[in-house]
Amino acid sequence: MCTYCGCESIEVIGRFMAEHTEIVNAAGVLRRAVESGGRRAVEQASDGVADLLHPHTRAEEVGLFSVMRRQEEFTDHIDSLCAEHTSLDEQLAAVRSGRHDRLDEFIHDLRHHIDREDNGLFPASAIALDGPDWAEVDEITPPAP
Repeated sequence: MCTYCGCESIEVIGRFMAEHTEIVNAAGVLRRAVESGGRRAVEQASDGVADLLHPHTRAEEVGLFSVMRRQEEFTDHIDSLCAEHTSLDEQLAAVRSGRHDRLDEFIHDLRHHIDREDNGLFPASAIALDGPDWAEVDEITPPAP
């Protein structure tokens, strides 16, 4: 998590960053389940990651991303982040279904994605959005599960 710009003090950004930490921790549980070799443990750990990841990415896309997308300079970046959300879902499903060789790719891509948000988009949003924008983000972002 970035701490240099203070963007985590914006409530929704702080929430998303905290959720990133929970998702990474759940991915660690998934890694340990894969290493133990138990199919049921992998399925449960995969479901645990998905239960955190899916509401999180939906909240980002419905809230912050939709407001930021109105500024043309962010459209391509947001589109690529949304594509990464889809790719992460596919990778996680593959791991859950027994493709444990995809775990390292999933965790690498997950961490890279989080870095792009925590150290790229979120600080940029703190600069690019103003009071009415943040009020709208707060209003349209689905609540935390």
